[in-house]
Amino acid sequence: MAVVKPFKGLRPPEHLASVLSCLPYDVMNSEEAAQMAAGKPESLLHITRAEIDCPPGTDLHSEKVYQQSLANFKAFKEKGWLQKDEQACFYVYAQTMDGRTQYGLVARAACEDYFSGVIKKHELTRPDKEEDRMVHIRTNNANLEPVFFSYKAVPEIDELVATVVQGKAEYDFTSEEGFRHQFWVVWDPAVNLQLEKLFAEKVPCTYVADGHHRTAAAARIGAERKAANPTHTGEEAYNYFMAVHFPDQQLAIIDYNRLIKDLNELSESDFIIALGRSFEVYPMGNTPFKPRALHEFGLYLGHKWYRLVARKGSYNDADPIGALDVTILSKQVLERILDIQDQRTSQRIDFVGGIRGLEALQQRVDSGEMKAAFALYPVSMEQLIRIADTGNIMPPKTTWFEPKLRSGLVIHELE
Repeated sequence: MAVVKPFKGLRPPEHLASVLSCLPYDVMNSEEAAQMAAGKPESLLHITRAEIDCPPGTDLHSEKVYQQSLANFKAFKEKGWLQKDEQACFYVYAQTMDGRTQYGLVARAACEDYFSGVIKKHELTRPDKEEDRMVHIRTNNANLEPVFFSYKAVPEIDELVATVVQGKAEYDFTSEEGFRHQFWVVWDPAVNLQLEKLFAEKVPCTYVADGHHRTAAAARIGAERKAANPTHTGEEAYNYFMAVHFPDQQLAIIDYNRLIKDLNELSESDFIIALGRSFEVYPMGNTPFKPRALHEFGLYLGHKWYRLVARKGSYNDADPIGALDVTILSKQVLERILDIQDQRTSQRIDFVGGIRGLEALQQRVDSGEMKAAFALYPVSMEQLIRIADTGNIMPPKTTWFEPKLRSGLVIHELE
């Protein structure tokens, strides 16, 4: 069963929550981070993207950047911009987008659960990205940013959370993206104990929804600290890391679309003919087409939109991976027709989160930067859970969750 525990969080005072909190480190580049933090000395970006406080051109992975992060972290605590709660608590974090609200429990997840498979993943990780996050955690001795977890909903947990959010939120603000963020501290020890017990009794496993590299890095730091401590007991803070746990039925995955730089020396008409082997192709003219069902795709090519419907035989609904639309597109188009064999390394493909809309795809094709765009139907939480439960791995850039978790609403220190 899942080990999910309360902790003594390090948090900003209420009046600083909206200014200090920020988007995750990996959804922006250095220039964008500098712009977001401009005029905001309290922004957590000074810690999570500390290169913005270093001389231009400084290597992102240099010791200078990591040490600048630590210096800024210490300064935040000294100035009272981050203050530690006196008792261990669960925290409820609500996000509202387009009238839909999802309620997550911020808590400690166990490093051992990651290695034993109780925490299930659906993506591969890159060692270099893991190492970067490990150095960041090791340097600051803290999980500065939460990871995004899900679990199969438990009515009793939902009921407790519903009771907590009837009270006044500790933080309540709308971020620059237009999303509402609310945050409650579960001060009642009895409720904290009950939540921990419910996870231990009714949640057999949790799922990494977003943040595979941060999860792997945090778990590896825990193992590293354990190995180095001859008096290890298992109760040390380093045995855990911070995650926001959302019930599965509240989450919605957004589409993750593809842009293609060339047609592998095919003409547009020959490309459409080649697609006809695996898809029924319906011209849609100038009307942007957003897929409405599984195995349906939108294609933008030559200033025109097309509706593609995968033919039977081009997919396998009995196979968790074979049933994914991204698998159909990969096998029947990217690999077979375009000879893009490794999407992780190819320079001929780019990925765009559906939050940017179909217009973003169309603009990049119309500009001449890209040759074609494919719009996909989003993966469901049921598909994600099925893949994780069967030990499968999704193709790269398959899921996009929105809103992104704000970093800095609470931090988990490792001692």
